[in-house]
Amino acid sequence: MNRDLLTILICPSCGSELALAGEEAVNGAIESGLLRCRGCSRRYPITRGVPRFVAPENYADSFGLQWNRFRRTQLDSHSGHPISRDRFFRCTGWRPEELRDARILDVGCGAGRFTEIALAAGAHVVAVDYSNAVDACHENHAASPRLDVVQADVYALPLTPGSFDFAYCMGVLQHTPDVRRAFLALPPMLRHGGRLAVDVYPKLRRNAIWPKYWLRPLTRRLPAARLFGLVERAVPVLLPLSLALGRIPGVGRQLRRAIPVANYEDVLPLTPRQVKEWAVLDTFDMLAPAYDQPQAAETLRAWFTEAGMNDVWVGRMGFLVGRGTRP
Repeated sequence: MNRDLLTILICPSCGSELALAGEEAVNGAIESGLLRCRGCSRRYPITRGVPRFVAPENYADSFGLQWNRFRRTQLDSHSGHPISRDRFFRCTGWRPEELRDARILDVGCGAGRFTEIALAAGAHVVAVDYSNAVDACHENHAASPRLDVVQADVYALPLTPGSFDFAYCMGVLQHTPDVRRAFLALPPMLRHGGRLAVDVYPKLRRNAIWPKYWLRPLTRRLPAARLFGLVERAVPVLLPLSLALGRIPGVGRQLRRAIPVANYEDVLPLTPRQVKEWAVLDTFDMLAPAYDQPQAAETLRAWFTEAGMNDVWVGRMGFLVGRGTRP
């Protein structure tokens, strides 16, 4: 944690300033210590370089498990392909040169696949996640002096409103208990003229026939470690079947949706080994989250309007994407 982060950190309970005590630093960065609220006297620990504002165990535990096991899988620097970069700039509509020296909020950072893109563009990034995936993000990008990682709840962000030039939340909102409330927590973080980009699962009629939603009533109740073991054993059986169906001319892409496994052959430029690794990761990601709530375009657009955003654009890019600017 950089000392400069203290200028925008606040108590998520009462909004007061935080005082740092008992810190231990390595090369100028704070590795451990305690943050004490000057208003309500609540205390929040800093461990392994990350300030922690939530309980260690919460509804996002499955994400912590998957991102610490697959810490580098979706990083472009690991896959060798600009998969995350392409999605980031396509979704946000931002240009890399706009991000240089800007302060950016990454909500739901996971292991930091999009954090990597923002840092490469020269931004100063505050990456937030509810789960202990923050440890994977911190480890992946610890070499960057322009990154701070914070474990916090989107409903009670410990950050001073109006602190960010840009904010994004990608692949996350649908996994929160109250999607509208989670979305509405983001615009206040922006400075006037600041820009927000989000994406969510689209609410489609065909979702009703997707096996993912038949299985989730059972799988989301299983302990994350047990489910992960089941997925690891199932993918070597299900993936070859999905691959075979997917290669049927004309109808293959639709037929393979009947198999409950993530299959990125001919979708992403991955090697066979990577296809299998991403299959394990994203099959677990489909089945494990406590919440999975796709949204309609008109609903997302209404939230941007409710938040008073200007220049609103909502459309499909695989995911349902929304963008807007704070007046």
